[in-house]
Amino acid sequence: MQAKTPKESLTILTDMVLPGETNPLNNLFGGELLARMDRAASIAARRHSRRIVVTASVNHVAFSRAVPLGSVVTVEAKVSRAFKTSIEVFIDVWIEDRESGKKTKANEAIYTFVAVDETGRPIAVPEVVPETDLEKERFDAALRRKQLSLLLAGKMKPNEASELKALFL
Repeated sequence: MQAKTPKESLTILTDMVLPGETNPLNNLFGGELLARMDRAASIAARRHSRRIVVTASVNHVAFSRAVPLGSVVTVEAKVSRAFKTSIEVFIDVWIEDRESGKKTKANEAIYTFVAVDETGRPIAVPEVVPETDLEKERFDAALRRKQLSLLLAGKMKPNEASELKALFL
């Protein structure tokens, strides 16, 4: 199985925030944004694995900036790392200023997917070869996030979490 670069999975969804998608403050519902991020991230994971993928977890979401009614929102998803059968996808959300066209980062998230075969059983996925400095940073951090998740779930012993230990030594 040939390794792939993050750019091969890049998925960009651009849409406008409509009145039916907003809360009483006329900002995009958080759940609506989560759904948009899940769609983009699942496409990125599928592009990477060329398999059916299922959302395994939403590891991190940061709602840093409200997304107002009428905003043009761009969701960019790209695979940050792949493990045996799982794929971590990093998502950046941008708001485009209506007048200047300048894009501002509004939110980010990290989702994990598992590639499955036609019977729903997990299946191996290609490795990721990061190219840019940001891709390398996200790639390295993905292992720490995975170890932390396994540690918290009781599936890894603290002395086995080598990447986490390295942060403190």
